[in-house]
Amino acid sequence: MADTSIGTPEQLRDPNYTPPMIKAVPLGIQHVLAMFVSNVTPAIIVCGAAGFGFGSNSPDFPQMIYMIQMSMFFAGIATLFQTIGIGPVGARLPIVQGTSFAFIPIMIPLVAGKGVDAIAVLMGGIFVGGMFHAVLGLFIGKIRFALPPLVTGLVVTMIGLALVKVGVQYAAGGVPAIGTPEYGSGLNWFMAGTVIVVTLGLKFYARGMLSVSAVLIGLLVGYVLAFALGQVNLGNVGTAAPFALPNPLHFGLEFSVAAVVGFCLMSFVSAVETVGDVSGITKGGAGREATDQEIQGATFADGIGTAISGLFGALPNTSFSQNVGLIAMTGVMSRTVVTIGGIFLILCGLVPKIGAIISSVPIEVLGGGVIVMFGMVVAAGISMLSDVNWNRRNMVIFAIALSLGLGLQLEPDALQYLPGTMQVLATSGILPAAVIAIVLNLVLPEELADEATEEVSGGMAGHGQGSYAKDDHV
Repeated sequence: MADTSIGTPEQLRDPNYTPPMIKAVPLGIQHVLAMFVSNVTPAIIVCGAAGFGFGSNSPDFPQMIYMIQMSMFFAGIATLFQTIGIGPVGARLPIVQGTSFAFIPIMIPLVAGKGVDAIAVLMGGIFVGGMFHAVLGLFIGKIRFALPPLVTGLVVTMIGLALVKVGVQYAAGGVPAIGTPEYGSGLNWFMAGTVIVVTLGLKFYARGMLSVSAVLIGLLVGYVLAFALGQVNLGNVGTAAPFALPNPLHFGLEFSVAAVVGFCLMSFVSAVETVGDVSGITKGGAGREATDQEIQGATFADGIGTAISGLFGALPNTSFSQNVGLIAMTGVMSRTVVTIGGIFLILCGLVPKIGAIISSVPIEVLGGGVIVMFGMVVAAGISMLSDVNWNRRNMVIFAIALSLGLGLQLEPDALQYLPGTMQVLATSGILPAAVIAIVLNLVLPEELADEATEEVSGGMAGHGQGSYAKDDHV
């Protein structure tokens, strides 16, 4: 509910309104707290997959601290692109940018076990994908028809399903611990379980910022518990520099077909997500539809922010949906508030000791938070699918796309004879599922006979209520 002491109802709906600084600063930091964990988690996952993350004992472990640092810095820069704007770049709305989960299933196969040298290929893909994303801003309105809720909901669900395994592995002790007696120990699950219980307790029984920041608070409680149990190593904090600037081409820049194609294709999904977030902000905060100029500017900012991130060693950026909900909750539409949050992120990114502290969080503690976050990604996808008209045609499209996408994800060796590039893209599961759903949605006729679905579903045709009932004539 809006706090009228910050301004009048008309002022609170105005993106150009600046509340008193004594209230604007805490509101801006509140936005950072709501997205902080989600923003740094992709860097931790990618570095872990490459082999120099948690528990690896790799001499390249400080490179993860750098990537965490850049995740904060360039999330702040991309946020300022959105709130302040530069020419046509930016929606000039209170949009919080952060590192995207959507690209993780594409990135993991590209770097799996290849060490820090593989990160250069990621950065090349991120740069080209970011520029492609920016170009999408020129005609984003014309391609939205190809990505209805059936497609976007399926893709988001697939992203979550691809990531839930990571959460369980982290909670059990991390990939390096697999095969050891410590993996899956009671102590590990006790630390992870504490985070989950605290997070759920705050989500369901707290209100306001305590509820919004439930994952962050859960991780802090888990961290304190792990520290008391002697599971926290602060060695990297003492050696980390107190201040450091971003380093251009820190990981280098290499271009591979798999990385470029993968990032460009996922940019479609990210662009549509941004359109939804912009619409959510204007509807929830200002009670109006987003303008074409705002949608186009937001897409430009998404792409340019991602491309610049790739030049400095950060991962792809996108608008953060949880902050859209925070705007609706507080009723404060001011872009100045989010600008303050962006500046706070930039300052955090300039202090490597903050990244070192984050890297000292035991992987089991992080696993508890990740289980909740990635489960919520799946839930978000299912929520998007609830908007689908579940007639027999859409059921078959969804069935084929999910079966092949998830199946290839679970059994990557089924494509061992494909060329390397195609194998990386196909075994992500997400890209084949998205392509199949898009193509079938565009080419299949609108009607499908009743008995056609019964034949392939073993009698379980999903005869439910809601939008399905409207299509009984099919």
